[in-house]
Amino acid sequence: MKSKKKAVAIVLAAAMACGTLAGCDALTTTNITKDYAQTIAEVDLSRSEDFSEGKEFADYKEIITPSTISKRDMIAYYLSSGYSAQQQYGWSFSQIFDAIAQSLVSRQVFVQYAKVYLVENGDKDGNKYSVNGYKQKVGAATGIDGEIAGLEYFLTDAERDKALYDLKKSINNTLDSSEQGFIDLAEDGDSESTVTVRTLPTGAETEAEDYYTNNYGIYTGHEDNQQLGEYEKLDGSTPTTRKKAYVNFLASLKNNSLITKDDNPSDLENTSYFKTEKKSAYEAALIDKLNDKFEQETESKIKQETAVEQFNKDLASNKSSYGADRSSFETALDGMNDTSFVLAPYNNNPDYGFVINILLPFSQLQTQQLSEYSSDLGDKEGNHFAARAHLLKGLLATDQRETWFTGEEDYSFEGGTDAYTGADAESAAERKYLFFENSFTEAKEGETAKYETLKNYYGKYTFNGKVEKTEKDGETEYKITPNKINIGGFLDEMKGYLEKAGLGVTVTKEAPSDYFTNENYYYTEDVKDESGAVIHKKGDVNYESFIYEMGKVTQFIGNDSDHYYDANEIFLKDSDENKAFSIINELSFAYNTDTAGLNSYLGYSVSPYKTSYMSEFEYAAQQVVKNGAGSYAVVPTDYGWHIIYCTFSFRDAAVAEKNAFTFTWEDREKEGTFSYLYYESLKSTAVSTFSSNLQSDAIDRYIDDCSTIYEDRFADLKSLGD
Repeated sequence: MKSKKKAVAIVLAAAMACGTLAGCDALTTTNITKDYAQTIAEVDLSRSEDFSEGKEFADYKEIITPSTISKRDMIAYYLSSGYSAQQQYGWSFSQIFDAIAQSLVSRQVFVQYAKVYLVENGDKDGNKYSVNGYKQKVGAATGIDGEIAGLEYFLTDAERDKALYDLKKSINNTLDSSEQGFIDLAEDGDSESTVTVRTLPTGAETEAEDYYTNNYGIYTGHEDNQQLGEYEKLDGSTPTTRKKAYVNFLASLKNNSLITKDDNPSDLENTSYFKTEKKSAYEAALIDKLNDKFEQETESKIKQETAVEQFNKDLASNKSSYGADRSSFETALDGMNDTSFVLAPYNNNPDYGFVINILLPFSQLQTQQLSEYSSDLGDKEGNHFAARAHLLKGLLATDQRETWFTGEEDYSFEGGTDAYTGADAESAAERKYLFFENSFTEAKEGETAKYETLKNYYGKYTFNGKVEKTEKDGETEYKITPNKINIGGFLDEMKGYLEKAGLGVTVTKEAPSDYFTNENYYYTEDVKDESGAVIHKKGDVNYESFIYEMGKVTQFIGNDSDHYYDANEIFLKDSDENKAFSIINELSFAYNTDTAGLNSYLGYSVSPYKTSYMSEFEYAAQQVVKNGAGSYAVVPTDYGWHIIYCTFSFRDAAVAEKNAFTFTWEDREKEGTFSYLYYESLKSTAVSTFSSNLQSDAIDRYIDDCSTIYEDRFADLKSLGD
């Protein structure tokens, strides 16, 4: 039985991770090798009328290599992705394998179309391709070798090397996962408790997306270190544990007929399995290359007037959408990121913004003591606020990054002379360790950086404590003694670090000398506004009295508009706005025990209306938002001290009489500016639409006449579970 169908979904760039199998059994019990070798679908664009003599693509017919999709390909796809679809959406096996067949066919249609498109239009770098060049590259190669050669023709050396690096890395990752189990067994099931590692900043020690190296090998347990290149063995790995993982891997491939009896398992890169994966990796690279061409073509169509017009439309839409709908505005504000922008506040109220909250917590004992105090108004001996103030005086905080030394990964390194060693001269000599050296290492000229640069994290704040490092039996051991600091000590650290970066702090409200003994937490009489209306009743809590200190980064104070905090430069590296944000963000990772706030976009959103935050925190957060970005306040709650720093406020825009965010065509290429982020988002949407339309058009144009699916050849798979 033959069936021709259009794809239900376009899964073109899906990772064909056939090599990432782990202990999967065969899905059928018949003659597996013969069964899996069956062709379940064929794709051949040259069958289209477009390739016949005198038609549009007649001259390109020879670059079309008919594709055959085997049952083995279907099984591999199922093992890598089918389970998730079944579990998440409750699909039947019949639905799953039909969808897989359609996806595999759609992919091959587009791969063949990509060749035609590149021959006709060239790539984004101006490289030209021809039928003769293609034929010369393929030469006498046939079968999968011919297909690989044909794909290689359209890829640069760098594109091929990158595809192979990613493939080898995926195989090593699979082997790593399997080997870890054998390592654990070899260690006699050591039940040593696992260290819970302090949250890492997003992007820390993250390999760059475009990185690759030719100096990288697949580790099977037989190779020496020279052959492995940059591959790093697992801790505790031995040739024995790796060989066991590799044997399991080979067994999985054999069970699913992904390697044959003619393959030499000791030479993985020359097996039929690896060739299949190599072909798939090159196909994905070819699709990426075509999408790069689409991006170039799309970007050329985005003119200055188009981008500015779209920004003005989005701004008008924001004002219209949020002008009378507070709930939708606050939801949008919570979801704000560098592709989802909120350009205007609800009802033109400028007192919305974001804050970073650094919580220095009470100890367990202090928390217990606080819970035992009465909160009766007027009882000065047992008043909850007065008792809390007494406990706050003794609250001591410590640097929370100890597990960045002692966790599974040691992220520490000794900083240089530009590292900040603290406000306390006595302990400065002990403080020398920073973190994430790879994330701050720039690539040498002509080389690609291996790691992403860590953003919004200044990176020069040394661990606040004494670190003693020793080597024992080839292992690094640490004895770590964090320094204990009170609220004054923390503020000294914060101000000193800001000053180290060339930023100053202006304190606008100092802690009163009697802060810890002052019991004036309630209004003693009604407070009225200018019209005579009572805004605070006698006996109401006076949240102003809880403010310990307020201030602002000096660079953002002044009447000169150049001194205002510019929201367009929050993420612009080396701007004052980004330096201040990055420093506070780093201090948050160092001290904050409110871990829910770590790695948030700009912190917690703050509304000028009633919120679900604790009242003392709400009051202080609203005040710093009114004071503008770069402002901070220190206030207690029953959890401890909160250092609240405003990262963004619509108030700044209102004071400067401009929009919070402004798109300028000139800044669209300056990475980190709002204009850059907005333009990239605009371009991404346009490219996605353009690319999707071209993909759909190509598939719709050719899939009926140029592909055949043989459903009866995988009917046994569709009936699984019946």
